[in-house]
Amino acid sequence: MIGTKGYAAQSPTTDLAPWDFDRREVGAHDVQFDIQYCGVCHSDLHQIRNDWFEGIFPMVPGHEIVGRVVKVGDQVTKFKVGDIAGTGCMVNSCRTCENCKDGLEQYCLHGNTQTYNSLDSYGDGSPTYGGYSNTIVVNEDFVLHVSDKTDLAATAPLLCAGITTYSPLRHWKVGKGHKLAVLGLGGLGHMGVKFGVAFGAEVTVLSTSPKKEEDAKKLGAHHFVVTSDPAQVEAVKGSFDFILDTVSAPHDFNFYLSLLRTNGTHICVGVPPEPAEIAAFSLLGGRKSVAGSGIGGIKETQEMLDFCAENNIVSDIELIDIKDIHTAYERMEKGDVRYRFVIDMATL
Repeated sequence: MIGTKGYAAQSPTTDLAPWDFDRREVGAHDVQFDIQYCGVCHSDLHQIRNDWFEGIFPMVPGHEIVGRVVKVGDQVTKFKVGDIAGTGCMVNSCRTCENCKDGLEQYCLHGNTQTYNSLDSYGDGSPTYGGYSNTIVVNEDFVLHVSDKTDLAATAPLLCAGITTYSPLRHWKVGKGHKLAVLGLGGLGHMGVKFGVAFGAEVTVLSTSPKKEEDAKKLGAHHFVVTSDPAQVEAVKGSFDFILDTVSAPHDFNFYLSLLRTNGTHICVGVPPEPAEIAAFSLLGGRKSVAGSGIGGIKETQEMLDFCAENNIVSDIELIDIKDIHTAYERMEKGDVRYRFVIDMATL
């Protein structure tokens, strides 16, 4: 076994603290890489608190992971020692179902294995532990190539926040000639703006906070609408082809559906804690759709990383020491981050 240092929550009511544990030895098809940076996702906080479902404890969060390969299995063909590698939200899947064969491992019909807080039912059945640690072992099919010409710390959040916004925009072929509204300007939203602009769409940020307008424009947004201002809202009613909804707090879907034009689509990538109530008339009056999207598959995630490297796209981040993770969580809950915390794992 490989002795590993990490930060773990021992229960839903305890803070993260140093925890030593063992990872499996490197198998024939495994890649081990030492973690240099790990992004902090709001879902990390949700999961250590059991907000969504009962977790597996001790829990080591983290699924925006970038580091350098230190060992590969004797059957590995995709990586060599010294490569820069990344792993996102999943580390295994059944490989045999229709979705897996189509490169949609994120929608594995038998359930994929999450990078943490999951049981690897396609491996030895043991719990998975994430990126708040100094090293990780992952099957080569779920490891991504990361360009060494990018800012590695700012690249880490692409493994979740990046692909979560890239995938739906590509699936719905959002681009030139489309009016895209990005609802919310946080870790996901700021990447949605960057990708929307890069794909050629006319991008508007929808926000309850007037103070975010300057940031939205700096990120490349063409327009900004304060959703608490009736006059601004009235001016954009029925105008958007797509709304990319990144908000994880409760909000009124019917209100935002009114901003879509005929045949418009409201795409949910945020995860509010309560079920949405959508009136049928909000959909019928304009043949509008509400859709959802998770992360991307491995092939699409690699495509996204390559696109970002070629177009100099990274996340806007604040680099922190791991000892400051609880302060980061507190600030994240208040929206006080521009726009993603990333842990420097050298501080572990």
